[in-house]
Amino acid sequence: MFKKVLISDDLGSINKGVFSVLEGLNINTIEQVQYCDDAYLRIKKGNLDQSPFDLLITDLSFTKDHREQKYTSGEALIIALNKEYPELKVIVYSVEDRLQRVRLLVNTHQVNGYVCKGRNGLSELKKAIQAVYNNDIYLSPEVEQALNSKTDLEIDDFDIQLLDLLSKGLSQDDISKQLKQNNITPSSLSSIEKKLNRLKIQFQASNAIHLIASVKDLGLI
Repeated sequence: MFKKVLISDDLGSINKGVFSVLEGLNINTIEQVQYCDDAYLRIKKGNLDQSPFDLLITDLSFTKDHREQKYTSGEALIIALNKEYPELKVIVYSVEDRLQRVRLLVNTHQVNGYVCKGRNGLSELKKAIQAVYNNDIYLSPEVEQALNSKTDLEIDDFDIQLLDLLSKGLSQDDISKQLKQNNITPSSLSSIEKKLNRLKIQFQASNAIHLIASVKDLGLI
């Protein structure tokens, strides 16, 4: 079993629950922080002291307060750590259950487990820790379909970005301009129109509002 684990969550009550799960697994060293910057520094110090952490369990959302942070979210922390310490195992423990975000964290940022907070969250977390220790990927039942193929999801990362902009009230022309400003392709108005028409057909949506409602219901945005 893991010997040294770091918990990163801004709620002390959550940390206590996670701590109890780790204690039940007879993990020797358990440390807790409430800021992503502190998590990063603890992990860095552990590596410098040749006493690295084996596992990080982190939330994604951290409430802002008076303290200025370099890493303001669990996702930003995960991205930084994956670049510097790719051998570190990471489990996300979050209320976030959007499939696209889960898929991005696992496939792109190499997260090893994703557990949804809730009534069965701590029991799921225990399963996740055991699975990740055995080099398996673990997802809570609520989000396990996130690792289906893109064909099964019927949507790719560009589509998600397009739908997200549309859901924020941007017109197709505004979306085209924003994509061009960010050097994202395809960005032409005709390409965007074709993409949205294809998505309407895929999700059997009669209009843009219906389309956004459908993908939100599926947890894709």
